[in-house]
Amino acid sequence: MAGNSIGDFSATSFKISRLLTQQYSTSFSLATTFFPKAIKQAIYSIYGFVRVADEIVDTFLEFDKPTLLTNFERDYYESLKQGISTNPILNSFQETVRTYKIDDELIQAFFLSMKRDLELVEFTDENEIATYVYGSADVIGLMCLKVFCNGDDEQYNALKTPAMKLGSAFQKVNFLRDLNDDINTLNRSYFPEISNHRFNDETKKLIIQNIEHEFKEAFSGIIQLPRGTKLPVYIAYTYYKKLLKKIKRTPANVIMNQRLRISNSQKTGLLVKAVVKYNFGLIS
Repeated sequence: MAGNSIGDFSATSFKISRLLTQQYSTSFSLATTFFPKAIKQAIYSIYGFVRVADEIVDTFLEFDKPTLLTNFERDYYESLKQGISTNPILNSFQETVRTYKIDDELIQAFFLSMKRDLELVEFTDENEIATYVYGSADVIGLMCLKVFCNGDDEQYNALKTPAMKLGSAFQKVNFLRDLNDDINTLNRSYFPEISNHRFNDETKKLIIQNIEHEFKEAFSGIIQLPRGTKLPVYIAYTYYKKLLKKIKRTPANVIMNQRLRISNSQKTGLLVKAVVKYNFGLIS
């Protein structure tokens, strides 16, 4: 039987990354559809890569997670060396890394934070959580920014800080949303403000003030993004801002007992509003 070209395998790898994105994140995949095709594929590959690592440390509870993560990291670096992987998720990601020259420091920092998640986690100071959030969230924003800027180092350097703030804000909203599961199932506490796993309305207020400040700094970068990337990033930004507002209105004891979400109808409404604002030049 005659084989197909390597290009067919590459295209299939990106499609699998897209399917994984759609399966795990409705909000993110909806926003991503507004990227130009090349950028869209690259963003899917980044999401697929970080999602698999995150699933290893968060949900593969009955398996040998350290070994799985070690093997995943080893296989990634082998794929980067060979220029191909039989794992479609790694294959699409290594292609994106090579195409957009994503710094290895970002990937090493990501794996360092994932390994931190294999331990019983309770962060006790701001420097510790900042290092963790940098590797688990900030670097993902920077990987995406590498794709958006496509070799324009001056633009990349100018937008680095807002991109990191956006990644950090997204991550911290996720932490609040998943607080019950993180504390009671995974035995993790990501906020130094939460002492001995005690979460109350005053603590919630302090955490949200920090996130709101990061969103404000992030927006200053969103409005400067290259053409074709501003709208989808802004859509994701509005989703997370809406979720944070819902968390802000919800008592701390409720957050500790259920996972809050934005309904699909609300997401559709936010998407339509974002598109209208973008088309009328109101995102500035």
